[in-house]
Amino acid sequence: MKIKELKIYTSNIEKQLEFYRDELGFEITNYSEDGFNIVAGYSSLRFEKREKATPYHIALHVPDNQEKEALKWLESIVPVLKYNDDKIIDFSNWQAKSVYFYDQDKNIMELISRRKFHKPESAIFNSSNIVGIAEIGLVTKDIKEKFEKLKLECGLDHFDGDFERFCAIGDPSGLLITIDNDKKDWFPTSDKAYSSDFELEFEHDSKTFKLNFSNDELEISEI
Repeated sequence: MKIKELKIYTSNIEKQLEFYRDELGFEITNYSEDGFNIVAGYSSLRFEKREKATPYHIALHVPDNQEKEALKWLESIVPVLKYNDDKIIDFSNWQAKSVYFYDQDKNIMELISRRKFHKPESAIFNSSNIVGIAEIGLVTKDIKEKFEKLKLECGLDHFDGDFERFCAIGDPSGLLITIDNDKKDWFPTSDKAYSSDFELEFEHDSKTFKLNFSNDELEISEI
């Protein structure tokens, strides 16, 4: 699953713009008073204005084995979120290592470096080295229902987890991280998980799909 565009919502549009453009150095496109996009490698992440928006979990791919470079870059800009005092978190069963931080909406943002996914093009790391969007969190009261719909309509597979608390759906190139917030909070902070609306455009098996998640309902169409 290759994520082409993700649209999320923010009630702090100016603060988010300043954070991603001025502090992290992302290229900005489609700017207006109602929203903007950041260029995240082959993906585009859109922030759109909405009152009372709730936080998300989003992961961005960084090149293979560049988690240390990503950490060094991040620490020069923002505090890094730790887990058991570790700044780099090893997901050995996923062959990946990650670094986490908050943006201005307290979205839990993750930089994930997988093995044998995308070779580094430079020893120096900054926002221009982001490869693409890797994950978006989907918070639901019925994980199994969401999986079955995604499997039937898009052909997405189970990647990890179960239908009780947590299930990663997709493949290493792109994942929907589904959790039941009655049973699980967000890693690594234990922040409460909200069922935050989003729109997603992605490619899978030579097809392009548009997904709309709103009020715990999932709508999918092929483009």
